[in-house]
Amino acid sequence: MLRRFFRYDPLYGSAIVLLVGFGTVALWSVLVGDGDKNHLVFSRHIIYVLLGGGLFWLFARVDYGVLRAYSTALYFFSILLLLLTLFFGTTVRGTSGWLNLGFTVVQPVEIVKIFMIIFLAHFISEKRGELGEVASIITSFVLVAVVGALVMLQPDFGSALVIFGIWFGMMVVSGMRKRYLAAFIMLGAVIALIAWQFFAPYQRDRILDFLHPERDPRGSGYNVLQSMITVGNGGVFGRGFGYGSQSRLNFLPEKHTDFIFATVVEAVGFVGATILFVLYAIVFTRFFLIAHYARDGFGYFLSVGVLVLFFIHFIINVGMNVGVLPVTGIPLPLISYGGSSLVSMLVACGIVMSVYMRREATMTSHIESY
Repeated sequence: MLRRFFRYDPLYGSAIVLLVGFGTVALWSVLVGDGDKNHLVFSRHIIYVLLGGGLFWLFARVDYGVLRAYSTALYFFSILLLLLTLFFGTTVRGTSGWLNLGFTVVQPVEIVKIFMIIFLAHFISEKRGELGEVASIITSFVLVAVVGALVMLQPDFGSALVIFGIWFGMMVVSGMRKRYLAAFIMLGAVIALIAWQFFAPYQRDRILDFLHPERDPRGSGYNVLQSMITVGNGGVFGRGFGYGSQSRLNFLPEKHTDFIFATVVEAVGFVGATILFVLYAIVFTRFFLIAHYARDGFGYFLSVGVLVLFFIHFIINVGMNVGVLPVTGIPLPLISYGGSSLVSMLVACGIVMSVYMRREATMTSHIESY
């Protein structure tokens, strides 16, 4: 049993545990003591941590290769989930992206992101050779576009961007030629211009506030300005968890979800934020190395897909917290409150751990030397 335990990647696993712990302490500091309702919210977070940890262990123990057989079914199940959400979803902040199951509320798009990684990993590793480069690029894009369109209809343009980003990142590492790469970048720009016409007023305000947050400091620009103030309020060493004036006095909106990074930086300052960045850097590096030494193409693309997912979430969330990217409602991986996001991310991490545990035996000494 002890031998099985040491088959896990200790550096990668430790970084995951520390990030979840970091988020849990941050959430405790802004939720506990603010009323019975927030005590309940924090209790739910602990349940999500335990559930996600259990699923992480389960998916790490199971051979990731079995997911290959279910990839097509997961794709169609993703479409079914999004259709159910579109017609029966609960609307929160203008987006009908939640399904009320009675005992809990889930955000299906977070689950769909993982399903799409599994589907694309199988498609690229198995079908590209059969279809050829051009046909595989077009086919995979159309299939992803169906899912992305259903997400945009919620409307949730931030999550749609992540899904298209996952496809793009996985296709790039598959060896997409530069001319096709340039063509899809231009296509993305055209789609963005067309999508602007369908944005709801509040979504347009988010982009305009990113460019000029001071244009409406008490209205649509309030969130961005308060987040930037909160980050600056942390200074070098921070004010300590539970002592940040911006978060504790509720000047900062969505302090436990969209703007959790600002909450953390106010508490731990520049030094603590640097430690947080180092933990993410460790996770990103392990994703890359595990992908490099995977036993097959399917494992390689699974690891790359999870790397792209984490990286996009990280960049967008941190960027919108410091005012360099528009607010999109994308959670900070393993830190932000949200059961669907936290559990899905831990499942993704478990899948990558499974790839590590079943890497090529001849590669073992190489990957453990890093």
